[in-house]
Amino acid sequence: MPRLVWLTLLLMLGACAQQPPLPTQTPRLALPMQLHIQRRSADETRDWLLVIQQEGVALRWSLLDPLGVPLARQLLRDGRWLADGLLPPNPEARELFAALLFALSPAEQLEEFYVDARWTQQPGGRSLTADASSWHVRYRENGRFELDVGPTLTYGVAPIAPAGAHQR
Repeated sequence: MPRLVWLTLLLMLGACAQQPPLPTQTPRLALPMQLHIQRRSADETRDWLLVIQQEGVALRWSLLDPLGVPLARQLLRDGRWLADGLLPPNPEARELFAALLFALSPAEQLEEFYVDARWTQQPGGRSLTADASSWHVRYRENGRFELDVGPTLTYGVAPIAPAGAHQR
């Protein structure tokens, strides 16, 4: 029984040590940004709101449920994720944030910013494979895109226009 406990702890520590790939520099993004995220897996669909803001040299990522309850808050500073507030670690959200950073990065910056990852650009999309991460992006109209994070998890991503903005 004690061996099982130690094995479980080691597996958990190993999972924490694996970090999704990040760019070597922070890409130029039009901030602040609000995104509607629809998480689709084999057994459920969930809707979330993601707000990305510049905070000094860091990027603040805040993931909220439809009622405004925070699910994850992280700061990306100097190529590292830092907890922002008292929320428990959320590895799924951290992988989502890293994958979104790849999807939102301008194409001309990919070669410079993702030197340690295998990525490809295809018509209408791009892909990245590094360590335990495998992401596939399919771009749609009006800033929307689909983001596959692993074989059974897809995120639908759509920009949310700021209040007072005109939709085309």
